[in-house]
Amino acid sequence: MRQRHPDGITPSEITPEAVFHARRDVLRAAGFVGAAALLASARAGAEDIPTRYRRLPGLKKSPYSVKETPNSFEDITSYNNFYEFGLDKTDPAENAGRFRPKPWSVSIEGEAEVTGRFTLEDILKPHPLEERIYRFRCVEAWSMVIPWVGFPLGDLLKRFKPTSKAKYVAFETIVRPEEMPGQKGRTLDWPYIEGLTLAEAMNPLSLMVVGVYGVELPNQNGAPLRLIVPWKYGFKSIKSIVRIRFTDKQPRTTWSEAAPDEYGFYANVNPEVDHPRWSQATERRIGSAFLAPKQRTLPFNGYGAQVAALYKGLDLTRNY
Repeated sequence: MRQRHPDGITPSEITPEAVFHARRDVLRAAGFVGAAALLASARAGAEDIPTRYRRLPGLKKSPYSVKETPNSFEDITSYNNFYEFGLDKTDPAENAGRFRPKPWSVSIEGEAEVTGRFTLEDILKPHPLEERIYRFRCVEAWSMVIPWVGFPLGDLLKRFKPTSKAKYVAFETIVRPEEMPGQKGRTLDWPYIEGLTLAEAMNPLSLMVVGVYGVELPNQNGAPLRLIVPWKYGFKSIKSIVRIRFTDKQPRTTWSEAAPDEYGFYANVNPEVDHPRWSQATERRIGSAFLAPKQRTLPFNGYGAQVAALYKGLDLTRNY
């Protein structure tokens, strides 16, 4: 039997992004965070990656990359949503040190000709890695530009030969409460589950990610294997994947079950559909200058030319 939030914390009680930034603004005004430190953070890049992160060899640049300057490695690895490690944006970086992403395996299940359990090495072996600079937009109205390293999700899924019955793909995160302290509570129903239509999963923009800024993926960013779907809100980009299942029915997903009026299955970035508790029309780039104005949010996060045809005839206000 699935229990819902016996610890008393509901999705609506999780700190909204605007409140989080308001707290930081108060600290900045009080002098706890200096302008020089903010400027240094904004300019920090690949040269500041700690040496403990292993470099990934032989990367190629991707034609899908945006031209924008990426956020710093510090921004990307210290400000995260990964509730398996805690609710605050800084919790994943602080609490993920005990997590062990190796050895790792992924179970392939459902409507496919090739199923079974595959090691991470099996998953990676045929795929040359590429670096893609993507916009990454969270439902809480904050965004980053991130140089992910990975390979097309569709290339991986084709290896398992989905049958004609396969219409959707479901993904599942590992459950290890002894290493992921957030899973000891019932903020969400674990394991975390997400899903895509098969057409979305096969789109060349969908990326299976194993690294960032040319190094192996840090624990707090979803090591060792995560998804990036850049035209959707960040909660669709599931982390630390251990199960992939082809199905003929739309899969249940964690957030759309926890708060169906706030988090729909499709979750395409859409400035015309507000979250019930805040507007989605603008966004704040993490690492931007103090008091910098918010940016206008782009439909499909700016990737409309590549993905809008996937939703022809679909009401994206009702199917949010």
